Amino acid sequence: MSQEILLETGTNEFEILEFFITSQKDEDSPIEVNSFGINVAKVVEVIENPGLELTYDNVNPCFMGVIPLRGEILPVLDLSKWLKLPKNKSRNEIIIVTEFSKQIAGFLVSGVVEIHRLDWTQVESPDKLVASHKENCIVGIVQIEEKIIQLLDLEYMISDLTGVTMEAKNDRFISEKKYRALIADDSKLIREMLRASLQESNFEVLEFTNGFDCWNYLNQRASETPDDLLTKQFDFDIVITDIEMPQMDGFTLTKKIKQNSLLKNLPVLLYSSIITEELYHKGQSVGADEQMSKPDLHKVPQVSVKLIEKYQSKQHIENFPR
Repeated sequence: MSQEILLETGTNEFEILEFFITSQKDEDSPIEVNSFGINVAKVVEVIENPGLELTYDNVNPCFMGVIPLRGEILPVLDLSKWLKLPKNKSRNEIIIVTEFSKQIAGFLVSGVVEIHRLDWTQVESPDKLVASHKENCIVGIVQIEEKIIQLLDLEYMISDLTGVTMEAKNDRFISEKKYRALIADDSKLIREMLRASLQESNFEVLEFTNGFDCWNYLNQRASETPDDLLTKQFDFDIVITDIEMPQMDGFTLTKKIKQNSLLKNLPVLLYSSIITEELYHKGQSVGADEQMSKPDLHKVPQVSVKLIEKYQSKQHIENFPR
């Protein structure tokens, strides 16, 4: 399966691969079908399980082992174990091969259904019932006809399983000036890590859980600020946004900012796990000033300062030409 999504960037559309895990509490209980979804941009291909079985001597009960895949070593994780679902073992189980955050991983599931093209406005935030499997593992829910599809935060799963927080311990960058950053990301974990990293680097931070709320705030603040004072009095120096978010994605948010005459000089940094060489052009097409993958958390403050200073220098030249 190709990662290239044949969608016009900035339309707030995306595609998910629907898959399912069958579960059964005990032999006398009915089999339940649990429906989940993953952004197609993270899916490399779908393969049949070549016969991997869970072993009980693994350090992590979710880890099934590794398999060779076209010259790569693919670690395979049993998604049902992490979600604490008593999976009903079935024939022809499927491994979804993914690539995100600069790493590949395979996730064992019972089967796949189809690809759905959706609009981010169709994605709702999960309520307590849906998120009961594990805190923070469900980032959104979609209802298609009578079916509820839960969108999984696989980045959180990998971080939870490996203990890797993407937090740099050395070479901490600290800005000489105080800057203000606006963050839009639906992952609580990522927001917390971004906030901590930026605050330690001399930034003030305001957070939003989706692009829609972020855009409403920016648009309102811009409309309240006189044009000639906007660059001097506007609340924030940079926007750092995820791509995958309910209600409005980062591509659409970036496009709206860059097409707004009052906001177009506000630098935008796309910070997402789905930024790859193949998809980099999508961020460029909507005017993103920089794009970074989520393992590069420690680089965000320094890159942000460079973008801010670049815009401030440009505005100074425009206001005081030689």
